[in-house]
Amino acid sequence: MRFILNMKVLKSTIFTLLLLMTSVGYSFAQCAMCRATVENNVSHGDTTVGAGLNMGILYLFSAPYVALGIIGFVWYRYAKRKKQMAASARRF
Repeated sequence: MRFILNMKVLKSTIFTLLLLMTSVGYSFAQCAMCRATVENNVSHGDTTVGAGLNMGILYLFSAPYVALGIIGFVWYRYAKRKKQMAASARRF
């Protein structure tokens, strides 16, 4: 039973990682102000600002998801440990 549960978790983790890896290419977007700034700089010959803005947007976009992922992982570990302690208490 435990092996089957681990296989389900492994399959869902692999599926999630594959989904994230395929959707990264579509996440490069800019707001209207960022786009105007990049267009203004490109018209003056500076082409490096656009890449920096895109990376900044991706950083700001991913930070809340990383924080929620960490909180979810800690919560999962706490619940798993609590369940194991309850199971071991029933044995004695």
